[in-house]
Amino acid sequence: MNIKLSKKNINELDADIFLAFVSEKDLKAHEQGKLLTQAGFKGEQDTLCFLHEQGLLVCGVESETKDELRSAASVAIKALKASNYKSVKVLCESTTLISALVEGFVLGGYEYTKYKSQPKKAALKKISISCGEADFASLEAAFDAAIIVANATNFTRDIVNEIPEDLNPPSFAKLAKELAKTNNLGCEILGEKELDAQNMHSMLAVGRASRHESQLIHLSYKPKNAKKIISLVGKGLTYDSGGLSLKAATSMVTMKMDKAGGCAVLGMMKVASELKLDIEIHVFIGAVENMIGGDAYKPDDVLVSRSGTTIEVRNTDAEGRLVLADVLDYAQEKVKADYLFDFATLTGACMVALGQYTTGIMGHSSALKHTIFESANNSGELVGSLPFNQHLKKLLKSEIADISNTSSKPYGGAITAGLFLDKFIKEENKEKWLHFDIAGSAYTETPWDCNGYGATGAAVRMISDFLKNIK
Repeated sequence: MNIKLSKKNINELDADIFLAFVSEKDLKAHEQGKLLTQAGFKGEQDTLCFLHEQGLLVCGVESETKDELRSAASVAIKALKASNYKSVKVLCESTTLISALVEGFVLGGYEYTKYKSQPKKAALKKISISCGEADFASLEAAFDAAIIVANATNFTRDIVNEIPEDLNPPSFAKLAKELAKTNNLGCEILGEKELDAQNMHSMLAVGRASRHESQLIHLSYKPKNAKKIISLVGKGLTYDSGGLSLKAATSMVTMKMDKAGGCAVLGMMKVASELKLDIEIHVFIGAVENMIGGDAYKPDDVLVSRSGTTIEVRNTDAEGRLVLADVLDYAQEKVKADYLFDFATLTGACMVALGQYTTGIMGHSSALKHTIFESANNSGELVGSLPFNQHLKKLLKSEIADISNTSSKPYGGAITAGLFLDKFIKEENKEKWLHFDIAGSAYTETPWDCNGYGATGAAVRMISDFLKNIK
């Protein structure tokens, strides 16, 4: 689907149909207001009305805000793709709203059809956006940036949606190499021999029963005169069976999404390098497959992590934190960053606490969390802060090792997982670090907002906004 921004007036653009967004208060003043009212259109959010004879599609919006426009554009593009119209035109004169409009079209129109033998082809090929009376140059800059962010989000969705037989740790590393080559990034891959030499035995244990070799992926983007350095760490469990603490059959379905954190940081790197941001960025991904077999790690094992901290394994399905423990330690030694963020589909408990749509944020810096909240609001993503406290920390106590990989009580599971990771954050980095639990927000089987079935690309838009506005 081709989306273009045009200097032409909306009436000068040639298209099969005109898309307009109309609120309830503006309905009466609309030139087709009488016809729309007769058709039963009331201007309610995300409602549609086709006036085919007039070459008009009207979509309701409650108000002219980014969230409402993004959602409405998503609904509209789905309807247009289901029609036989080949081209559509729409007016947007706001640099503030252009990103929401683009994201609604690109993200709302996304479909993953790689494994369909006969995917349906939409007739719609062209979307023309008129800038009207607005300054074209400023609108074009916002438009171009929005296209990059939206495409990177869909890139992330594609990787998450790919099946575990095709995207395993070695092929994940290959994909990262391809991105590095295309976007002129530094790339280093550590296989199991190198991981062993780095004493990353916590990560190695998780992947021990898989036929696919575990990989640590490190991509770097180093522009001249970078004003900040940021490390982005992603959990890359290409499939999670639960290990010997085997998941229920229904819970195993969709576990290809357990790599969403690793996929998201690749999407963030794609945005930063294509926008040519003046920030040095390092991406670290622990790509592992958690399987069962005679060589699988076991409950009752004690693992020695890269930092030297010993970990009692009480549940092999709490594996993501074991991978991240080693990757976080490696990342901190490798790069002295101004910010350290990790992203992981870590706990079902986060969904219990915050719901399906919201990313949980944990860390020690209230100021940094506040900044992330602003970026979430700007980008249309939902976040909620989960507080650390000393009483929950006690639940990770082990009688035979330095720490247990699971809590001794079934409460506050998302927070205790974050506190486990905190154990591996060096003291000098405590205020620089945030943990993002995207277990609920990274994947959906029920479409919502601009997200269809499957991966959502959670955190890519939010962190892209943070990176663009970093101080």
